[in-house]
Amino acid sequence: MGRKLFVGNLAYGVTDDDLQQLFSQAGTCESASVVADRETGQSRGFAFVMMASADDAERARKQLDGTDLKGRRLRVDEANDQSTPGARARRPGGRGPGGASERHRP
Repeated sequence: MGRKLFVGNLAYGVTDDDLQQLFSQAGTCESASVVADRETGQSRGFAFVMMASADDAERARKQLDGTDLKGRRLRVDEANDQSTPGARARRPGGRGPGGASERHRP
């Protein structure tokens, strides 16, 4: 397990400091970042937390997954290599030249 954790199902009022305080109960928390919408600045309901060691991260995952924070049950898991969910590489295709839209033209 790595040191970076994904924290999901956050209440919109949760701050970086809230997470830093909570995760510090399980070990040394180096940083906590709630991900915000680029246009509105509103929380997207998830965050990333960096723990000092893989052991601290595993301990935090075990202790805090399912914990209630501001009325929501947190989902804590090891973070993927991608910076945000849905940032996977896209497969080519779609409606470009030779795509479905050209095959069905009258």
